[in-house]
Amino acid sequence: MKILIATDGSEFSREAVESACQMLVMPEDTEIKVVSVYQPVIPLDAFPQSAEYAAELEKKAHSDAELYAETAAALIGEYFPDSTLKVEKEVLAGAPDQVVLETAQKWKPNVIVVGSHGRGFWGRLTLGSISDAILHHAPCSVFVVRKPPE
Repeated sequence: MKILIATDGSEFSREAVESACQMLVMPEDTEIKVVSVYQPVIPLDAFPQSAEYAAELEKKAHSDAELYAETAAALIGEYFPDSTLKVEKEVLAGAPDQVVLETAQKWKPNVIVVGSHGRGFWGRLTLGSISDAILHHAPCSVFVVRKPPE
């Protein structure tokens, strides 16, 4: 089985990783790809320091995404310390929903696992929803995990 897990480092993503691990029956026959996507930063031409500032922001976004992917992979490793489970990490730049969908097209997972921030209809309408876009456009099954209320 091939599982694609998208993470943004949030508590919702952590819940998605944990849920995927708890449901995994045969880790030795499973490949997991953890994808963390960051938005590229575009400098504004109106400000002279804009290009340098944008480069620093993008460098920070990339390093944060690397940390998120590493943290998710480490969490998976904690669930399966003595397993031969294959976990690959990938950090990519772009629109998160599009990048996850493109990765799914290329890698061909059996399922995509994502967390949901649970914003509801109006939040999705105004802010958009990455999990919603993935759910409706994925080439495979999608498991959307909501963090249980506390």
